[in-house]
Amino acid sequence: MVKDYVVFDLETTGLSPDKDTIIEIGALKVIQGKVADRFSEFINPHQKLTQQISELTGITDDMLAGARNLQVVVGDFVDFCEDYVVVGHNLGFDYRFTKMAAEKYHLPFEHEGIDTLKIAKTVHKDLPSRSLGALCEHYGIINSSAHRAYHDALATAKLYQTLAHYFETSEPKLFVPEKMGFKAKKQQPMTKKQKAYLKDLCKYHKIEFNDAMEQMTMSEASRWIDKTILQYGRMKRFNRSDRNE
Repeated sequence: MVKDYVVFDLETTGLSPDKDTIIEIGALKVIQGKVADRFSEFINPHQKLTQQISELTGITDDMLAGARNLQVVVGDFVDFCEDYVVVGHNLGFDYRFTKMAAEKYHLPFEHEGIDTLKIAKTVHKDLPSRSLGALCEHYGIINSSAHRAYHDALATAKLYQTLAHYFETSEPKLFVPEKMGFKAKKQQPMTKKQKAYLKDLCKYHKIEFNDAMEQMTMSEASRWIDKTILQYGRMKRFNRSDRNE
């Protein structure tokens, strides 16, 4: 069993790393089997959360309003992880989001990883569900605030240690870190026309144009404009094609 590692979990605005963004990162650094450091921070997505995400996570728009931007928080999280092995439940999901965010800001994020879901699918084929909640219930692991990033990361750390206790001797290969092979697609920065339209739209609807908007990719800018028009309305003097060129 790996003794030194970082367990982490994310909460996001949706399921697609291409379309959605991170709103919370929770992690703990384990050294020689003991928690040595913690990381827990919200991220301001500069967009309203859907009712479904708020109900699932318990996170509200007000909770995120004063949070720092993605670039700053992800930068701190990359530093927190150093070169440790990363552990997660359904690790590929969280790793993809983090990797894409890191590459967007030219930050290194290359790690070997261990996925407790992958382990559970092999050693617990008898269980109807291998979700984090179901496995915590199976082993009597208490998660006081499920679907919040830090608490899910802590529960995952306990699950990893429990699985290793019972199954590492019989299934040693499951506990060997694997290189995370996800390669993020290169993101194109937003066009000059998009940026000009975005600034005009913000001014028209009295929305602050902030540093995070300045760093948007072409696809992010298009989605943000779509959502803003849907919520606040279109500027009559512009055509739809202006923002998609």
